[in-house]
Formats: sequence, C-alpha cells, structure tokens
Amino acid sequence: MEPGEYQTIFQVEDHHWWYVGMQRITTTLLAHFYPNRADLHILDAGCGTGAAMTYLAPFGAVTGCDLSELALSFCRRRGLRRLGRATVTHLPFVAGSFDLVTSFDVLYHRAVGDYHQALAEFHRVLKPGGRLFLRLPAYNWLRGHHDEVIHTHHRFTAGELGQALATGQFTVEKLSYANTLLFPLALGKRVAERLVPAGSAASDIQPNPPWQDRLLARFLLAEARWLAGRSLPFGLTVIAIGRKLEIGD
Repeated sequence: MEPGEYQTIFQVEDHHWWYVGMQRITTTLLAHFYPNRADLHILDAGCGTGAAMTYLAPFGAVTGCDLSELALSFCRRRGLRRLGRATVTHLPFVAGSFDLVTSFDVLYHRAVGDYHQALAEFHRVLKPGGRLFLRLPAYNWLRGHHDEVIHTHHRFTAGELGQALATGQFTVEKLSYANTLLFPLALGKRVAERLVPAGSAASDIQPNPPWQDRLLARFLLAEARWLAGRSLPFGLTVIAIGRKLEIGD
C-alpha cells in the first residue's frame, strides 16, 4: 500500500461509510457466534491503523500485528499497545494461542505472497475450535484504479475463498458477499474508469461530506441485520468465518 494511504485511512475510518458499515457487519456476526463473550483471545492479523482492534475489544483481549511500522505507529496513536511487527505468513506466536483470528482486507495484497501460507499460519495459532474471520474484495473483473493504489494482487469469489478454507482444514460456518446494495453504483464507477485514462489514480478511500457518509452507511447497516442469519448472493466484498477442527471432529 502507498504510505499516504495509511494517513488517509487513519483520518477517515472512524466515520467513513464503508468502515462504519463493515464495523457493524463484523460486530453483528461476532455477537451471533459469541453471544455475551468478553473473554476471547483475539489476533487481528494485518491490523493496519488499528480501528478494528478498538471495536473487537468488547469481545476480549486483542493483539494486533502488521508488517508496516507506519501502520503500527497509527495504532499507538490510538493508545493500542498489544502490537507486533510481522507478516501474516510468519506469525510470531506459539501454536494454539488465540480463540479468534481476524484478517480484514489483507490476503488480497501483493505483499502477502501465497495466501494459503497465511491461512496455514492462522490455523496454527488458533486453538482447536477457534475461528478465523476473513474479509476480502470480490471479483477480479472489478479491478480499478483503487486496486493499483492499494497494491491488489487478487480479488476473490466466495466459492474460491470457501474452497481455500476447506483445504486449510477449516469448517466453513459463514460464507457470503456483502456491500451488495451499492453494487450497481460501484460497477458503474468501474466502467467509467475504463473509459477514462488513469492519470494520477487515487484510491476509493477519500474524505466525504458527512451527509454522504451517513446516507451510504445506511445500506451496509441494513445488510448487517440481514447477514446475521442469511447470506447475500453477490457484492463488492466477500466475508467468511471458518472454525478450526477440534480433535474428534
């Protein structure tokens, strides 16, 4: 990711519609799988500037790791201290350390390399019966200027991600698309980009007028209520929750 993106993300992620909506989807699903739990040992692998660590905290003790020292510096500005510098393909934790591993919009990145190796590391550091929660961008054919700026290597389909989890010895408990209601708007934007020379491409994460963030967030908040018990057939994002098999499963 371009270094300037971390600064932008840190500035907007507490109120930008996409981050607000994904936070609600995440916490709604976690409340479904972990009702009334506040004692989990959680690893946020590829924690970025730390916003997810803050909203995961009600579920337990959260440790974050990221390869970027710049990203970790923004985590510290949030007052976060359980941090380590590491790549998701080589985690500096002993086997069976965590009840839950989250990795949000990380495995698509070209710096990760073989994401199957990252899945193997997530499996290793989870306790038997522990869960992995992934969120990733959908559909390679939706690549745009944004993907160039954030160094996207690969966008996923739900089937592809589900197969990768099964191959990595996870039982898939939740597999769905998200950001579905705004799909036509995003598709139109991508088509328009292909008709216009890239020039100085910018990512899709930019400050918005407050009214725009409030309006667009409503679509994802509505999806969060739906996803608590159902799935969505297409969307801009893929979400998956897999459980590490216990002995005897």
